[in-house]
Amino acid sequence: MAKYENTMIGEFEKVVKHLENDIGNSGISMNLVDESNYTIGTTKIAVRVYDKYFMRNGNRASLSLTVVGDNQTIFISAIGAGGGSGVLFNFSLGAEDDMVGIVRKSVEEMK
Repeated sequence: MAKYENTMIGEFEKVVKHLENDIGNSGISMNLVDESNYTIGTTKIAVRVYDKYFMRNGNRASLSLTVVGDNQTIFISAIGAGGGSGVLFNFSLGAEDDMVGIVRKSVEEMK
């Protein structure tokens, strides 16, 4: 499992769109599995779940992205999982880190 969290100042819809574009354009096998959007008062929440096939280890890995915005304050959480192989031991070749790295790079470009 890999995890990245950060906060920033920005416009919620633009941040979500930028992340969606960067993640979606990161590889042909990247797939948006599902999404959820919710607003309560001034707080907006966007959840996206992606998966990607990695040929190097023959597995799929998932990326769960959560973006929470209240006014101009944005919290971003990206969690990558499932990129390992094996029944008893999880031998990962870095697929989760690769997926979370896409979000990290995207956020750094926006800051």
